[in-house]
Amino acid sequence: MSRPMTDPAADPVTNPAAGPVTGPLADSITMIGRSVRLARRNTDTLVMSVVLPLLMMTLFVHVFGGAIDTGTRYVNYVVPGIVLLCVGYGAASTAMSVADDLTKGMVDRLRSMPIRPFVVLTGHVVASVARNAVSTTVVIGAAVAMGFRPTASPVEWAATAGLLLLYVLALSWLAAGLGAVAKSVEAAGTFSFLMLFLPYLSSAFVPTGTMPAVLRVISEHQPITPIIETVRGLLTGTPVGGAGWAALAWSVGLLAVSFTLATLLYRRRTRD
Repeated sequence: MSRPMTDPAADPVTNPAAGPVTGPLADSITMIGRSVRLARRNTDTLVMSVVLPLLMMTLFVHVFGGAIDTGTRYVNYVVPGIVLLCVGYGAASTAMSVADDLTKGMVDRLRSMPIRPFVVLTGHVVASVARNAVSTTVVIGAAVAMGFRPTASPVEWAATAGLLLLYVLALSWLAAGLGAVAKSVEAAGTFSFLMLFLPYLSSAFVPTGTMPAVLRVISEHQPITPIIETVRGLLTGTPVGGAGWAALAWSVGLLAVSFTLATLLYRRRTRD
């Protein structure tokens, strides 16, 4: 019996773009692979995303730590803040990667292809998550060598990893949106600086109660402080209280807004 003739264009196996799920999934895997390879080759960005937080941790622990009273060993207090700072450095480079693609013409080659806007950005975001996983692991290992002694159980470590993953995704999508509106790689780097500034106005390095009234209001009502307090509580056993729910709400809300905004800005930029 002869096999029935099939239309290759309608076959999701021979033509992945034919299916609503297979097409975007296959495109996403391709773009993720490309972005991860580029991140692996860009050793300068990876090294700096590790070196800068390590320098900051060394500075605060061994230079300022003896003069700052937090009610506990300062290294245990400051490491969660350094981890968030490390994540911020890693995610900020996503803006420059997206801007680089847009300014060098790579995206122009994709305009004639049936690729959804979020697919290209997904590659950069997943590469950011992988890069941050490496740098955060190195920073925590160095912190243990400096005297950091976490008391977290396996469940608490898993909860910490989950919260950090949400935060990394939110920051990476936000950075992707900033990269989509930047007219150059340098401008993208300037925009992403704003993402790196918030941890300094939080409880990362000193308790918020020691700040002047105006700065205390700002530090207590921005997303970084509850996330740091939650990570600190999970890793070192300090009370988490309502910070856990606030951290989760901030992270999920920021992720939803950042994903939507980045996709819209990228679509608008590529239509120009």
